[in-house]
Amino acid sequence: MSQRKAPAVEHSLRLFNELKGLGVQIILVSSRRECLRSATIDNLVDVGYHGWTSLILRGADDENKNIQKFKADVRKKLINSGYRIWGILRDQWSSIEGLPLAKRTFKLPNPLYYVA
Repeated sequence: MSQRKAPAVEHSLRLFNELKGLGVQIILVSSRRECLRSATIDNLVDVGYHGWTSLILRGADDENKNIQKFKADVRKKLINSGYRIWGILRDQWSSIEGLPLAKRTFKLPNPLYYVA
């Protein structure tokens, strides 16, 4: 990731742009570490993901949490801040599972790896 070369997934980018066009506030949540923020933002913008509301990455306090707990905690914080979570789009079940749930869940195939 620090090389800023991760390609966009075409269908995901299309959905991102459609939702953005409808005025949906898009919050990106990643298990990447906070130290990769600059590289992550550069990569997102370079492949067409721009205009999102927020990017949430794992901070030092999140290092010992598993992915499911980290992302569930982020969803709870967003809801407590007044957001309604319409959907989650992920390639790993561990990123989708956990409460609170979203209204819609989209599980993408990942040809590179699978986390059981």
